[in-house]
Amino acid sequence: MTTTGVHPLRELLPEGSVFDDVDVLEAHRRDRATFCPAGTPSVLVRARSTEDVATTLRWADEHRVPVVPQGARSGLSGGANAVDGCVLLSVEKMDRILDIDVDEQLAVVQPGVVNGVLAARAAERGLFYPPDPGSRSVSTIGGNVATNAGGMCCVKYGVTGDFVRELEVVLADGRVMRTGRRTAKGVAGYDLARLIVGSEGTLGVVTEVTVALRPASARPLTAVAFFPTVADAAGTVAGYLGEGYRPSVLEFMDEPTVRCVQRVADLGFPDGTAGMLIAQSDRGDAAPDDLAAFERVARSFRATEVVVADDPVEGEMLMQARRLIGDSQEHLGALLIDDVCVPRGRLVDLVTGLERIAEEQRVQVLCAGHAGDGNMHPVVAFDADDPDESARAQRAFDDIMALGLELGGTITGEHGVGHLKRRWLGRELDPAALWAQRQIKNALDPHGILNPGRVLPDG
Repeated sequence: MTTTGVHPLRELLPEGSVFDDVDVLEAHRRDRATFCPAGTPSVLVRARSTEDVATTLRWADEHRVPVVPQGARSGLSGGANAVDGCVLLSVEKMDRILDIDVDEQLAVVQPGVVNGVLAARAAERGLFYPPDPGSRSVSTIGGNVATNAGGMCCVKYGVTGDFVRELEVVLADGRVMRTGRRTAKGVAGYDLARLIVGSEGTLGVVTEVTVALRPASARPLTAVAFFPTVADAAGTVAGYLGEGYRPSVLEFMDEPTVRCVQRVADLGFPDGTAGMLIAQSDRGDAAPDDLAAFERVARSFRATEVVVADDPVEGEMLMQARRLIGDSQEHLGALLIDDVCVPRGRLVDLVTGLERIAEEQRVQVLCAGHAGDGNMHPVVAFDADDPDESARAQRAFDDIMALGLELGGTITGEHGVGHLKRRWLGRELDPAALWAQRQIKNALDPHGILNPGRVLPDG
């Protein structure tokens, strides 16, 4: 290490790639998670090429310096937070769409491409990229791959990993690996692409992604149903899907969430609504029948009102209301945004359990989510300046984690483990599974420089 005050990476990387200004480092040292520590980084590298990433990792591995990969830092589990003395390795500037192959229905992109930008470019070519997290206007494809993000359409189309065909990945020692393949099928060797998807930057840094696209679907038809209890709304989900219907969207919002959205976009939702479902069908001529069945099932679960939006613009307004949830809750104070996924048949137990936890811990718990997948996003709102309330919020978070596992679910459906849920991963996985995951980590990152202290629990 040099003692001149000039970081060694400045001599190895192109001019304008390395930043050590205190204000710049402060602005980049954390993502959007609550209750996750953020250390003091030594430097920020803005990579613009695979070679920049490889050079950074070769140097870091040689000098045993931790590296924290970053994209848009829109994550909610602390996975992009700095650790003391680390290199923040940002791939946000690697934002080119390299190819859209209409014949093969593929796109090749760099990791900094924003999800919504890719979706729009694909749509211009008559194609459809289904994974659409609520943060699609800011979250990047690299971050989506890192956490295997889903979104509102995954009830029908699947999550990010279902669309990843091929990856270029820089390993911890700077070697560049290509894994997966462009073809629709291929089982030659271990599926390392699936291993990298969801690994949260702990096994390698993704520098190129090839994803499958779909033909553009028909413009969806949308319905909204309002219920007197959250249990009625949750029961409708299992009832409707249990009849064999597969909507392209099936989203849940509870009453406090609806109230927040109404503050920023008054869509005239009725008062006294405890739970709301938004359903879409993109099956063209079959969509009216799909939503007629949704209305029938919803009314059998005591829906007070069901509205089918004949106008696609009105339907898009309803979906925009769903996308406004995050911004609409900012006035509530500090937010601990959770992410659990349970079998759809246990959704009623989950949403009623959240009400019980809120009452027991004396904190506000709001809930919305991808009901069609059983993937819900409880939000604990609290006063961060009140130590007692903060402690109760943390206990409520733990209670939610425990409830999800008790119901046969998982601690995270799409946000990732990061730092926030490391100790809970030890509760979800059995000892043999934890051992296997640690062996994989040690094999690919023997010096432990990649995103240390993330995903796997200590021990």
